[in-house]
Amino acid sequence: MIEASAVVERVEGGRAWVRLRERSGGCGRCDEPGGCRSAGIAYALKSPNEIFSLPNAIGVEAGDAVLLRMHDGAPLRGALLGYGLASSLLVVGAGIGNAVASGGREDLFALMGAGIGLVCSMVFNRLVLRSRAVRGGFEIEMARVGAQCHAPEGLRA
Repeated sequence: MIEASAVVERVEGGRAWVRLRERSGGCGRCDEPGGCRSAGIAYALKSPNEIFSLPNAIGVEAGDAVLLRMHDGAPLRGALLGYGLASSLLVVGAGIGNAVASGGREDLFALMGAGIGLVCSMVFNRLVLRSRAVRGGFEIEMARVGAQCHAPEGLRA
């Protein structure tokens, strides 16, 4: 699980508005040789002081410290679904457009095919993200700081 600590800024209408306390670089190897520098990219794309909302399923109040958790593979799956599918369909559409063209119009048809492939990926992503099963893999879970998972009675060691 990817975890980050946050503080609840306010609670309104069943939602908790939280602010991250620190912006870690994911795996912790950001400044080491071979690190991906994801923290620097995150700072460039999004303000570290941004407040965002989550469902208040655990009944937190303003000022509470919380721990935000996300499944390890969720960022990669999201990137593949968003960028990988779009890139693939763009290239496939351009290839199909080029293949069906004739008479010196290959570039025009390749451009049209690429545009159609990109639009198809956008529509597909919209439809897929309506699925609860797919969205469930990207959800952020909120837990109180110090809260621990408790195994059912029969599973305790």
